[in-house]
Amino acid sequence: MTTQGRATDADIASLRARFPALHQEVHGRPLVYLDNAATTHKPREVIDATVRFYEHDNANVHRGLHALSARATKAYESARDKLCRFINASDPDECIFTCGVTDSLNLAAYTLGAGLKKGDRVVLTEMEHHSNIVPWQIVAERAGAHVVPLPVTDTGEIDFDRAGEVIDERTRVVSCVYVSNTLGTINDVHRVCTLARSVGAVSVIDAAQAAGHLPIDVRSIGCDMLAITGHKMFGPTGIGALYGRRELLERLPPFRGGGEMIDQVSFEGTTFAPPPARFEAGTPNIAGAIGLGAAIDFMQSLDRKAMAEHERELLEYGTRAVGEVEGLRLIGTARHKIPTLSFVLDWAHPYDVAPILDHCGVAVRTGHHCTQPLMDRFGLKATVRASMAAYNTTEEIDTLVEALHKARRMLLG
Repeated sequence: MTTQGRATDADIASLRARFPALHQEVHGRPLVYLDNAATTHKPREVIDATVRFYEHDNANVHRGLHALSARATKAYESARDKLCRFINASDPDECIFTCGVTDSLNLAAYTLGAGLKKGDRVVLTEMEHHSNIVPWQIVAERAGAHVVPLPVTDTGEIDFDRAGEVIDERTRVVSCVYVSNTLGTINDVHRVCTLARSVGAVSVIDAAQAAGHLPIDVRSIGCDMLAITGHKMFGPTGIGALYGRRELLERLPPFRGGGEMIDQVSFEGTTFAPPPARFEAGTPNIAGAIGLGAAIDFMQSLDRKAMAEHERELLEYGTRAVGEVEGLRLIGTARHKIPTLSFVLDWAHPYDVAPILDHCGVAVRTGHHCTQPLMDRFGLKATVRASMAAYNTTEEIDTLVEALHKARRMLLG
């Protein structure tokens, strides 16, 4: 996108041309990919960077004195430097490479969980992904601590009026999703982190959905930890990162044991390396990290303001368009959202609709989206979710709506 402030049709066409997977047919129809909250497609730059590593620089990092190892190490650590700048961390050593957000949140939970005591509280919102619930439940149960939900309003926003009842002097951790994968709600994570800090709790932010849509600034947010994943920001699968304030990381115990995370090993005991190596045991996903670095380069090549405006237009257009489908009800109508539309239909179960949409070339997600407590909050078992990225178009939304009308005719006879 080169047009300042607003993306033109030509800008979007140029952007789409960089994504090979978008240019295919499904069941004889042009692919309309609206499942970006599950994973985004990858631009040619990311694919090429990964292939180039395997074809020319494939070697282990940090361990070899030969040319390939030196090149691999340089590319791997360069990706860490790019990530540091991308999230505005103070130092690259505050960025730990992981397998993704689930891995990052497990790392956070198990290391912070080592300090939990009986009666302590871990506060999570009702809209969390299971990956930001289950690890905390496991470590809390071991310590005799409690996982306490922060309620969500009928519009799908954090109920800050109730926050004072939940976040209190017993709270040791507050972990919150930046953007809901199910509803698209953009949460006020700065406010969440301020509340956590006011009671001396550690703040952890799940930015899986945010990183592909919003600027990430950990210092502005004021968080202690923040997790991202590559595959939802146009990067490879199997790679992510956990940011942690340096002072916090230095006092946390290791998560896994193995090569590279040690200082000295003997049968009398082991001493550990400083962060981030302390938390990166074993051979890392080198190609994935390089691909993540390429994804960051790709995103920074875009006009981010124009991308944000285009996504806002997609959200507004999509909200109006699906509202024309009889019997459709949107779930999650927050004031601040990314272009994700989650809805139910009074004439069909989501699982009955999705195959019809698929045969029209439209890819959406159906189910509880790994947010069963949120489904319970709204009295639902499942929704249809259409989640858009910057490369989507209003014409694709029209195709979705046409497919929904077709599904209604087919299912109602």
